[in-house]
Amino acid sequence: MKVYKFGGASVKNADAFRNLAQIVQNHGGSRQLLIVVSAMGKTTNALEHVFNTAYAQQDYNQALQESQDYHQETVQALFPDASHPVYEELEHLFSKLDATLQNLNRQTNYDQLYDQVVSFGELLASTILHHFLQLQHLTNTFIDSRKYIQTDTTWREAKIDWDWTERLIKRDLPAILEQQLIVTQGFLGGTNNGLTTTLGREGSDFSAAIFAYCLHADAMYIWKDVEGLLNADPKYFSDTVRYAEISYQETVEMAYYGASVIHPKTIKPLANRLIPLYVKSFLNPTGEGTKICDCRYQKLAPAYIIKENQCLISFSAKDFTFISEKNLGTIFNALSELRLKINLMQNSAISFSICTDCNEERLQKLLKTLQDQFVIHYNTGLILYTIKNYDTESINKVVANKEVLLEQRTRTTFQFVCK
Repeated sequence: MKVYKFGGASVKNADAFRNLAQIVQNHGGSRQLLIVVSAMGKTTNALEHVFNTAYAQQDYNQALQESQDYHQETVQALFPDASHPVYEELEHLFSKLDATLQNLNRQTNYDQLYDQVVSFGELLASTILHHFLQLQHLTNTFIDSRKYIQTDTTWREAKIDWDWTERLIKRDLPAILEQQLIVTQGFLGGTNNGLTTTLGREGSDFSAAIFAYCLHADAMYIWKDVEGLLNADPKYFSDTVRYAEISYQETVEMAYYGASVIHPKTIKPLANRLIPLYVKSFLNPTGEGTKICDCRYQKLAPAYIIKENQCLISFSAKDFTFISEKNLGTIFNALSELRLKINLMQNSAISFSICTDCNEERLQKLLKTLQDQFVIHYNTGLILYTIKNYDTESINKVVANKEVLLEQRTRTTFQFVCK
C-alpha cells in the first residue's frame, strides 16, 4: 500500500494532469494507492488575494473570475465532452466559494475565515483529478479529507486529533483500497462541527504522511519538480548535490531550518512507523530520487538552506539588568501566543536576540505587548543562512561579501543572519 503526494506544480495545467495520470499508470497500479493532491499551480496565492480583497470589502469578482477561468481552461483541455459532470461540479464549487465570500462575517476570527475560503483550491484540483483518472480507466473513489483528518480549531495551523483521525481512516479506507485508488486533498482538515481547517502552508506533505501513518503504508512518495532531496535550492546554487539516501533525523533538521522540499511535520509520523519516504521527480519518474529512512552514513555533503524575509529582534531590560530566565519566559510566552516561530536565538548578558519569519501584523503586536518591559530593536528584510554538516569551505562559500548581523555555530550547524 502506497501514498502518492502531488504538489501544485504537478497539476498546474492540462499537460501536468496527463503526466500525473501516466505516472500513476506506470508506477502506482490500479489499487492500494491513495493520492493526495494540492491546489493547482499558484491557486492558493490567488485565493489568498481573493479572500483579502473580499475581507477588505472591496470588489473581488475579477480576481475570482480569473481563478475560475484558469480552472475552466484546464478542464476544457482535459474533457472535450462539455456535458461531462466535472463541468457542473466545478461550477458548483465556484458558486459555493462565491457565496462564502459574500457572507464573510468580519466579526469572525480572520484566520477562521481564511481557512474556509483558501481550502477551495484543493477541492477543485482533487475534483478534476478524480474525473480525469476515471477517464483514463483508473477507477478511483473521491474522498473529502476534512471528514477524516480531524483537528482542533487552531486556524491555519490546525493540530491533529490522531486517535479520532486514525479510527475514521481505518474504518473506511482499507476496504476501498482493496478494490481501487483513492483521490483526496492535501492541506485540509475538519473540526467535529463541520468547519474547515488547514494544516499550514505546504501542509499537503503532512496530509499524505497522516494517511500513510494511519493506513500503515509500505511507502510514501512525494513527486516534485526536482530529482530528489538536494543539498541546496537550485535557484540559488548551481552545483547542487542529490542525496541518494538520508535519515529521518537529518531530514527533520533540514526541514526545521527551512528546506523547502519537505514540510517540517511530515517526517515524524513516518519515522514512528518506519515508513520510507521517497522524493521523486514527476519530470523524470524513472530517476532514482531520494530515499528518506532509518539509515546511517559516514558523511553527508553540506546542506545550504536559505530563508528570506526574516526579522531580527533584540530585547534588552529597561533597567540595564541582566537578561534573566524570568525575562526569557515573558518573551517566549508572547512569541507563543502570537505564533511567531524562532528560527535562531542568541543571548548575551544584557540582551536577547531572535530571528523569525517577518509577519508585520504579528511583529507589531509583539512590540505592543513587550514595549513596556523591554527596549526593543529590530531589522526586517533580512536573510537567514543555515549550513548543515558545514566545513570551512562551505562557510567561506556563502559568507563572502555579506554583512553579517548575527552568527552562531554548533558541532554540525552554522547559521548567520545578513542583509
